[in-house]
Amino acid sequence: MIRTNSFQFNLCHFRQRFGGSDLPPGDLVCAIGTYFLGAPYQPDTLESGLKEKLIVNCAQFDCFTFLETVLALTGCVYTGKISKAEFRRLLQLIRYRSGIINGYSSRLHYFTDWLRDNELKGMLRDVSRRLGAISSRKKIDYMTAHRKSYSGLQNENEFQKMRRVEQNISRRVFRIILKYKVNRQTGKIKSGDIIAFTAGKEGLDVAHAGFALWRGKKLHLLHASSKEGAVVVSQKTLVSYLKQNKNYTGIMVGTNLCMT
Repeated sequence: MIRTNSFQFNLCHFRQRFGGSDLPPGDLVCAIGTYFLGAPYQPDTLESGLKEKLIVNCAQFDCFTFLETVLALTGCVYTGKISKAEFRRLLQLIRYRSGIINGYSSRLHYFTDWLRDNELKGMLRDVSRRLGAISSRKKIDYMTAHRKSYSGLQNENEFQKMRRVEQNISRRVFRIILKYKVNRQTGKIKSGDIIAFTAGKEGLDVAHAGFALWRGKKLHLLHASSKEGAVVVSQKTLVSYLKQNKNYTGIMVGTNLCMT
């Protein structure tokens, strides 16, 4: 369990543990992810209400910041550049549209927008289509429809820019592996793949995300869990976890390009 809020301390320990690692990419993602097992779940860790800036928090996570942190650290290890500067560079590249911080709306708040932008940057790949996904469209407007819940949207300019972002997302096609089809596709999912749970909720594309993790012959989810209050490996299999949540309609699957 992580017992400190000091990023520098964690990075030094992390460098000692993973420097020179020759693990296969998918196993490396999972090894780095499980390094944070027990770290507290904390929602809205990026909602400072102040001017948009890169926030680095390796002591507590929501599901999205857990993904970003693990992917950025994996990139550091994979290239052999395990430094605070490189980690911050990769984290910003992953988190922001084109890697550029330009106000609240430049952050990639919606998963489908995040995945698409990171595909364009050559960081990730959406592999849902080859796993039997269907094409889908949906009106995305959850954030602007719940404006009061987001401090960054109290600024009228950022609110209008976010509306345009949502309109662009709503025009796109994204691919969903429907809930009842996932069981037939699990054998094609690899440890370290990104699993995103598509939302039945109006205006929202994805409700939760984590990493696939094979334990023996069973596929589980490595994630920052609000229910468990920490970074955990799901006790249930991925398929059971999906089935038990009525608000999930299916999954999307992405992969780190260093794994392909």
